[in-house]
Formats: sequence, structure tokens, C-alpha cells
Amino acid sequence: MSLTNVNILLAFTTSLLGLLLYRSHLMSSLLCLEGMMLSLFVLITVTILTTHSTMANMMPIIMLVFAACEAALGLSLLVAVSNTYGTDYVQNLNLLQC
Repeated sequence: MSLTNVNILLAFTTSLLGLLLYRSHLMSSLLCLEGMMLSLFVLITVTILTTHSTMANMMPIIMLVFAACEAALGLSLLVAVSNTYGTDYVQNLNLLQC
């Protein structure tokens, strides 16, 4: 495994640990999710470039589209929660349950 792949997997693991351990604010959770998606994008891109695979060249673009949709949905949820409850604490999200 090359040093680049190790660094990308370390970035993914750090983002995942940040998501699991520091869940106090919704904004920090969204930033950790974005870090995970960007590290996966870079990993897929590097893998496609090193294997010279032409069949999967659209996969990084599809990954970026999903990341953009996830970011837009997360930010709209952040705005809705902060307008309704005045804070973005994750502990307040259990109030949204039916």
C-alpha cells in the first residue's frame, strides 16, 4: 500500500472518529461527513488513475454529486433546526422524532 493511500485512509478514519466521538453540534457532524466524502472521492480517483480503468471513470463525478446533495440536505436541516429550536445541538434532535 502506497503512502498516498495510507494518508487518504487516515483522513477517512480521522473523519469517522470525529463523527463518532464529537457529536455535540450538527455543524461539526456535517463537516466530518464532508471530510469522509472527500477522502473517498480522492481514494476512488487515485485508484482509477493507478489501475488505468476506463470503465469506472464516471464514478468520482457521481461521488461528488452525492456529496453535494448530502451537503445541501444537511445545511437545510441545520437551518431548519436552528430556526426552530435556536441551537444546533445534536442532543436536541430527539425532539424531532414522531
